[in-house]
Amino acid sequence: MRTELYIDGKWVKPVMGGSSTVTNPATEEVIQMIASATAEDVDIAVKAARRAFDKDGWPKLTGAQRAKYLRAIADGIRARQAEIAKLEVLDNGKPFPEADWDIADAAGCFDYYAGLAEQLDNNPEEIVSLPDERFTSKAVKEPIGVAGAIIPWNFPLLMAAWKVAPALAAGCTIVLKPAELTSLTALELAAVADEAGLPPGVLNVLTGSGSVAGQAIIDHKGVDKLAFTGSGPVGSKIMAAAARDIKRISLELGGKSPFVVFEDADIDDAVEWVMFGIFWNQGQVCSGTSRVLVQDTIYDRFMARLVEETKKIKIGNGMDEGVLLGPLVSKKQYENVVAAIEGARKAGATVACGGERPEGFDKGYYLQPTILTDVPLDSDAWIEEIFGPVVCVKPFKTEEEAIELSNDSRFGLGAAVMSKDDVRAERVAAAFRAGIVWINCSQPTFTEAPWGGYKESGIGRELGRWGLDNYLETKQITKYVTDKPWGWYIK
Repeated sequence: MRTELYIDGKWVKPVMGGSSTVTNPATEEVIQMIASATAEDVDIAVKAARRAFDKDGWPKLTGAQRAKYLRAIADGIRARQAEIAKLEVLDNGKPFPEADWDIADAAGCFDYYAGLAEQLDNNPEEIVSLPDERFTSKAVKEPIGVAGAIIPWNFPLLMAAWKVAPALAAGCTIVLKPAELTSLTALELAAVADEAGLPPGVLNVLTGSGSVAGQAIIDHKGVDKLAFTGSGPVGSKIMAAAARDIKRISLELGGKSPFVVFEDADIDDAVEWVMFGIFWNQGQVCSGTSRVLVQDTIYDRFMARLVEETKKIKIGNGMDEGVLLGPLVSKKQYENVVAAIEGARKAGATVACGGERPEGFDKGYYLQPTILTDVPLDSDAWIEEIFGPVVCVKPFKTEEEAIELSNDSRFGLGAAVMSKDDVRAERVAAAFRAGIVWINCSQPTFTEAPWGGYKESGIGRELGRWGLDNYLETKQITKYVTDKPWGWYIK
């Protein structure tokens, strides 16, 4: 298990000697001490990344050459998949099958962007048609430069892959700061990259707090691009800070995603996808469909099945067989979610299921999956992101009402609709003001498809070719091709 900083191809201790604890949320036990970076370490890392970009030739490699490193990283992750997944369970708390799936997806992400790196060689430029035959023009894509990436704690390695893989594929170098709570697998990613022979300075991984190490990355003038996944308030601060130097930014922020279930939907299928949409990863998912709107004609039957199946979910340590709901990631997050449920009660909501610490769990940040009904539309429970296994369910009468309720949010990350009527489902999908829409499902995520939100849910897109574009600039090159003098000043 790696515990030091990874800077310029070496494992080093932080300049100021700081450290922080890693706690197992299932047991509340400290499992490791890891390095805690400060601005001094960030400066060293950014300078290493600048050298690797400006002088050592990483962006000058062909896409095919960079792809070899990306595929070697993918292979290295797969070779240690079970081991890395266990580390993910250890500091995040999620059930092992979910962690194992995440690690496999992370490896796949590096493979995918290896393919896109190779495509950059096949399409190095785009010829631009001009109305004046005395000129030719072309547009070329070039890497932005040094990227600073700050990732959250809910999908630790996967979120790292979403940023590191396209950045490296594009020819950028990167300084990565994982979440303080869940840094172990990002350090293992650095180890895998090191074993793959990635040149020094191309990838740097700095553990530490957001307020110190993260802020130093945001403020550093040597960073050309900032990529952040996390809360809206932090994203807003990053956007403001980036404006000082006109840094390029991509922000994937919060959500309060709706899930509309029409009366013609199969109730069991709807219950399954609603549960997956909010209880997966303990509900600590930015795109989680936490506002469920059910047509009134099936509302009572739907609720009966939802409560019945939710009560069957096995809660426990993520390494235990059959567990489908682990602990929340930290004491603070547990307290925040519990406070949100209590606030909903005070606002007049009914707790139809859950809302308490499960019996038999004296240690660990465990919480029963929770269903809220009668939630006032002006309450925090309906408006704000809770980021836990808490779903609000409300009946609706008409399609127009469902769309209006769905879009009545400052967020616009995800949305889902369930109906056997394909025409209606497509119509509602088109009406949603959200960047990600699911029809007859919730939460499936593919590396090939764009990911990002409308409104306060962020700026830019990750994944797919859109994720690669996050790390590329477009340059125009126009050439005067005739021997005839221009003759504007000199006649």
